Amino acid sequence: MSIQKNVKIKNKKAKFTYELLDSFTAGIVLAGTEIKAIREGKASIAESFCEFNERGELFVINMTVQEYSHATHFNHNPKSERKLLLNKNELKKLEKEVKNSGLTIVPLVLFTNDRGLAKIKISLARGKKQFDKRETIKDRDSKRNLSRIKKDFNN
Repeated sequence: MSIQKNVKIKNKKAKFTYELLDSFTAGIVLAGTEIKAIREGKASIAESFCEFNERGELFVINMTVQEYSHATHFNHNPKSERKLLLNKNELKKLEKEVKNSGLTIVPLVLFTNDRGLAKIKISLARGKKQFDKRETIKDRDSKRNLSRIKKDFNN
């Protein structure tokens, strides 16, 4: 697999499982071979979430970056915690919301910017209840049926 210029790895389940409130773009602290594996598109944020440690630093947990194919024995751990880089005010705001409101922070998109740096778009989120999920499915199906009817009508 070749190295891609623009990488966009999405968490497709996040919009379905959570009600997204406020989003931020954060940098990620990566080990040597992790950025190369991300540029190859060998990463997943499907089951990942973000958590604060005791010093107030934000980490993404359960993000999978597969081992880089051309690395030697200096390869990275695929499931290690990775520190997120935000400014102090954003970190304080997020930590306050998580502690007081019981909200969670979920990664939405892992991408590389124009300078080739890995960034992650995270969002404050509230978990949806089962009936909210059913409502989402019903809305999606009705939009699909409506577009299908429009398409048939135009032809």
